[in-house]
Amino acid sequence: MTLVQAVTLGLVEGVTEFLPVSSTAHLFIVERLMGLATDAAEQSVSDSFSIAIQLGAILAVLGLYRDRIASILRGGMGKDEAGRRLAMCLLLAFFPAMLVAILFQQWIRRRLFGPWPIVVAWAAGGLAILLIGRRRPRSSFSAKSMEDLSWRAALGIGAAQCLALWPGVSRSLVTIAGGLAAGLGPRAAVEFSFLLGLLTLGTATVHELFINGGKIVALFGWWRPLAGLLVAAASAWVSMRWMVAYLQRHSFAVFGWYRIGVAALVTALLHGGFLS
Repeated sequence: MTLVQAVTLGLVEGVTEFLPVSSTAHLFIVERLMGLATDAAEQSVSDSFSIAIQLGAILAVLGLYRDRIASILRGGMGKDEAGRRLAMCLLLAFFPAMLVAILFQQWIRRRLFGPWPIVVAWAAGGLAILLIGRRRPRSSFSAKSMEDLSWRAALGIGAAQCLALWPGVSRSLVTIAGGLAAGLGPRAAVEFSFLLGLLTLGTATVHELFINGGKIVALFGWWRPLAGLLVAAASAWVSMRWMVAYLQRHSFAVFGWYRIGVAALVTALLHGGFLS
């Protein structure tokens, strides 16, 4: 892996992590287009590298939502009731995907980590966004804040997050959709998805670094992962701020069309022999 390739993967991770387009699927395809992961051993470490640079996206959330996170921490110490309620909802939403990942991780990697399952997930998610977007939007006056979520609604969002273990589905897509279905306004649903990502991505990143951190450094050095991480952090910061501002004035439709378009592009690459 060259420095340019590491920076490219960091950029892809940062831009796509919090958009409803699936960062995992983008990284999987980009790695293979760049000729990385040419054997099983390198593929395993390269995939771990892609997970490890999620730390950059985590740092972006910590910086952008530091006041909200401080409220959650105060809630954990019994000093902020709203923060305590939000912390409980985030933990409840995190639990289902954690359990499913522990039980079915190997099966998911064998069956779903491939270009064709990704194409199917991209296209299906794109169509779902376009169909959901045709529904009458919920009035912002009746929308709930994150602190108003019930524990049942939080578990429902967590159950939806399990679908994102299929690469191409998008963790952001299903958790935002789950938040909207639970009655959150668009901004609150997006921000709850961002905060939930701290737990989900943080756990996956710590696990991968513990298991394969030494292998990543041995194969790629330390400066290339660091460069990828820093680029991921900067691009995730910009991407999150753009998304929140964009959704104040527009619908999710652009992401639906994008997903369908990239699914068609990857299908063409597969049929043309440029990707396997």
